[in-house]
Amino acid sequence: MTVGTGRIERAGAGPMSVIRDWRPEDPAYWQQTGQSVARRNLLISVPALLLAFSVWMLFSAVAINLPQIGFNFSTDQLFWLIALPSLSGATLRVFYSFVVPLVGGRRWTAISTASLLLPTLWLGMAVQNPGTPYWVFVAIAMLCGLGGANFSSSMSNISFFYPKTRQGFALGLNAGLGNLGVSVAQATIPFAITAGMLGAIAGGPQTTTAGGTLYLQNAGFIWVPALALMAIVAWFGMNDLTSARSSFGEQAVIFRRKHNWLMCWLYVGTFGSYIGFSAGFPMLVKSQFPGVNPMTYAFIGPLLGALMRSAGGTLADKAGGALLTFWVFVLMIVAVIAVLYFLPAHGDPGNFYGFLAAFLALFVLSGIGNGSTFRMIPVIFRTLHERLSAHQPEAQKSDSMRQAGIESAAVVGFSGAIGAYGGFFIPKSYGTAITLTGSPHLALYGFIGFYVSCLALTWWFYYRRGAETPC
Repeated sequence: MTVGTGRIERAGAGPMSVIRDWRPEDPAYWQQTGQSVARRNLLISVPALLLAFSVWMLFSAVAINLPQIGFNFSTDQLFWLIALPSLSGATLRVFYSFVVPLVGGRRWTAISTASLLLPTLWLGMAVQNPGTPYWVFVAIAMLCGLGGANFSSSMSNISFFYPKTRQGFALGLNAGLGNLGVSVAQATIPFAITAGMLGAIAGGPQTTTAGGTLYLQNAGFIWVPALALMAIVAWFGMNDLTSARSSFGEQAVIFRRKHNWLMCWLYVGTFGSYIGFSAGFPMLVKSQFPGVNPMTYAFIGPLLGALMRSAGGTLADKAGGALLTFWVFVLMIVAVIAVLYFLPAHGDPGNFYGFLAAFLALFVLSGIGNGSTFRMIPVIFRTLHERLSAHQPEAQKSDSMRQAGIESAAVVGFSGAIGAYGGFFIPKSYGTAITLTGSPHLALYGFIGFYVSCLALTWWFYYRRGAETPC
């Protein structure tokens, strides 16, 4: 069938599954055809990614409840369960970064969403058996990393649908609302596990060490209907773009691009901080302020950070990604210093509300930085290819711009993969620092040093007057 000036063909999966003519940079095409198609794909991508993030962060809410129902795991083992989904998710993101141009965005969104049924169903069954060994929970935690991996393919896919001038908005919205899955999981699970809301089919309650009851299986089972539904909606409602198809070789050129590695480093500082703080915050609060229920506050920071991501993308569209990223790192350094000030130390009980305010500032800033760094990527690679093709014929310039889109999408996915390792290193840094010194101060000093390096790189390569690639 034909829509506007582009060809959208039937392929057996839905009424409009394959688009063979996609020109979002053409204003007339964008207004007549492109905008509505891009919006539909974005509207399906967002809830699918939100569910993926919810599954990714399951153990941040589940781990602290396992000892209550009889699982005799050490604090270090619980920290591992919290950190492992980020480790596996970050590693899988490396592969997911390149899969959309090989398989197609519609196909992969449906398949990757359906794959999240594995850890959710398995977790729901495992917690009901008090004899379940620790290695089973390790395996489930690793499978939860599939949810984190979805981010790279989702962002890569959406980047193909929007013109460069709208990518900050689109990527910020997709990631920002998708990131809400962290706070949705941390806010929903504590309520879901208090009652048998799913009926007898989900199983009976577990008796806690305090004599109460929990339905911890609900932490996994509540996501199953929504995941199945979104997999079906993605299969029949999204599109595959033939213009986004490319070989691994065309994408692998990013490993020779200096700016790929620079943006990976910066994204560890923004998204790595966001996901690491989200995963580690409940256990950090429990260890430093024992009288505070961490799940009362755990969802607030991820919520603010997720909402600010889309704002960061929009602000970067207007003010410039480098300027915004530079000031984000300046303020993150200040916020970590504030966290250090309010932590308990040397017999001083600390100030929880000051600590909370400083940490919320870190969530807000990392959310803004998530949007601004992703806005930088397409600008950097478009500028690079404009320079490379400056004296070439028009046909070659057009090919160069296509390659810029392929590379920027690959970098979006790959930097998302590297950035996700922050979700592993931050919780483990807390645990290691507490084990070695009795407090998390050493880890936080390390974060300050890392943010200083991010600040210097942003200033030198992208922000200062005469920068190599201003953006």
